[in-house]
Amino acid sequence: MLDCFSMGLNIDLSKLDYAFHRKPLLIGGKVMEYYNLRKAGDDVDFVVALEDYEGLKEAYPEPEYQRGLFGDLGVTVDESEVWKCICLFEYKFLSEKALEMEEYLIISLEKLLFLKVLAMHKRKYRKDVKLIRQKILDNKYDDEEWKEKYMK
Repeated sequence: MLDCFSMGLNIDLSKLDYAFHRKPLLIGGKVMEYYNLRKAGDDVDFVVALEDYEGLKEAYPEPEYQRGLFGDLGVTVDESEVWKCICLFEYKFLSEKALEMEEYLIISLEKLLFLKVLAMHKRKYRKDVKLIRQKILDNKYDDEEWKEKYMK
């Protein structure tokens, strides 16, 4: 199993100074980089189980750590954004078929596509949708003849 640190993703959960009850789920740009779709930015995005969100909220109660975006609640520490949910879709749903790493989970390609579709009103995410779509097709159909017909 590949470790994201060795792939250059440099994810250091110790900066959060929090012991997770359940492995956080990595989403966003770092996952795009993990799947070799595009480079990630400097931030690291996670969705966590409710008990971990509540624990982080308690560990970082000051307003500057609290985030809210369209009904989603999160805690931001350094470059990490830790969310209770995305578009009100919670950890349990989003972590289905996730890849397991030592300290965290990586959202599946299909669930990543789902999240990007929800946000595709922004141009950046429309581009991500196209990249993920192509990756899924490339993974499914590793046949050059089929690809030629499909791409016409």
